[in-house]
Amino acid sequence: MIQKELLHFLNNLEKNNNRPWFDEHKPEFTKLDAHFKNGVHNLTELLNEHDSIEKDKTFRIYRDIRFSKDKTPFKCHRSANWIRAGVERRGGYYMRIKPKENLIGVGFFAPEKHDLLRIRKELEVDAQELRDIIEKPTFKNTWGTFQGESLKTAPRNFDKDHPDIDLIRFKNFYFMKSFSDQEVTAPDFFEKVNHDFIIARPFLDYMTAVLTTDLNGESLI
Repeated sequence: MIQKELLHFLNNLEKNNNRPWFDEHKPEFTKLDAHFKNGVHNLTELLNEHDSIEKDKTFRIYRDIRFSKDKTPFKCHRSANWIRAGVERRGGYYMRIKPKENLIGVGFFAPEKHDLLRIRKELEVDAQELRDIIEKPTFKNTWGTFQGESLKTAPRNFDKDHPDIDLIRFKNFYFMKSFSDQEVTAPDFFEKVNHDFIIARPFLDYMTAVLTTDLNGESLI
């Protein structure tokens, strides 16, 4: 489970986001973070029961402030992602633990330019299969609707009056789900996250099929 002490530490860090405070409390952070990383690895094992994960990654707590106006040195959250294995498995999973702003995510957070064009071309031809997946009650009740940026008008060379322009305009294709502090510190939190990721698999499988074939359905791998 996620420790309540981790949330308490992150709350205090947000109020004392400076190196002297962090250095003084670093032994506490190191212990809490080791427990968090162990939870990430445990979730990897759960994911590997129904998917194939190439690796999990826990992000550093240190912020890159070189090109930022915000010079606070630390992130006030802990986060991780899971990369699916092989070119035949696209998309990924994400988790962020931050007091009162906990969430998980799934999908394509920053698709490459050629991948984005391929997705849009597929939706231009036929978006019904994707709609059937993301509008299924089980999926929608779990993940809601697409998050991320969307163009205000049609992308270049696409018809602004296309019936599926609402989907074609998206620049990212991912979903997010929030959790309360009580939910993330419950003993079954990682099992619930794993269950939600299972529900997202049809979406990942559809997008994988699109990104590994051309518009004629011929394999690109």
